[in-house]
Amino acid sequence: MNEERMYNVLLAPIVSEKSALQAELSGQHTFRVVPTATKLEVKNAVEKLFKVNVVSVRMANIKGKMKARGQTMGRRSTVRKAMVRLAEGQDIDYMGLES
Repeated sequence: MNEERMYNVLLAPIVSEKSALQAELSGQHTFRVVPTATKLEVKNAVEKLFKVNVVSVRMANIKGKMKARGQTMGRRSTVRKAMVRLAEGQDIDYMGLES
């Protein structure tokens, strides 16, 4: 996998109550990824960008819902998520990435 693809595979971490609880209890972090990403690409990207060891990767396609705002119908975008389990004792610090 080339360097450009590695930086484009991960779009953003998913930060919610559920994902924070999973990260704290089982070392499992959740990311939004591009729709064409594979497990191996996600694993390599996380290992190189965050310098951690990845044990397993699970992928999920979340279909966008239809939503109404008044009389106008709209659709949420479809999202591909990757749940990444890290090796015991390792963690990803999202706050350190801002600078």
